[in-house]
Amino acid sequence: MDIRILSIGSKAPIWVQAGYFEYAKRLTRGLRLSLEEIPAPRHHSDQAKIKSQEGDKLLARMGSDDWVVALDERGEQTSSVQLAERLKAWQMQRMGVVMLIGGANGLDEHVLARANERISLSKLTLPHYLVRVVAAEALYRADSINCGHPYHRI
Repeated sequence: MDIRILSIGSKAPIWVQAGYFEYAKRLTRGLRLSLEEIPAPRHHSDQAKIKSQEGDKLLARMGSDDWVVALDERGEQTSSVQLAERLKAWQMQRMGVVMLIGGANGLDEHVLARANERISLSKLTLPHYLVRVVAAEALYRADSINCGHPYHRI
């Protein structure tokens, strides 16, 4: 199964890239994680306009049959075990999963409306670059749980 992460922002710090790739490479053979960086629009004083432009760029990269998971601080809180169950369900659907990471201002409402699910990785507000690493680790942990690997300890 393929999971694509669509993330606003390019030129992530080296430590973010290293953290993301470390967890992405650990996934089992049946699960592939890819990251597509989408350059943020030039800074503008109208934050709503920036969010809308970012949203348009995200939507343009999705297929109509993709299962879309918005990573949003207002989304449903989930545990690692619950994410592992979701991962199993996504694998059974046999369709592409796209995870969305917004820019500094979050995801636009028209993008959230397209999402099939909204998940919060934390009650904390996380920098959008850091979310890449947290999401990759969370998926690796969920995959480890499903495979019976001892990475996750209760």
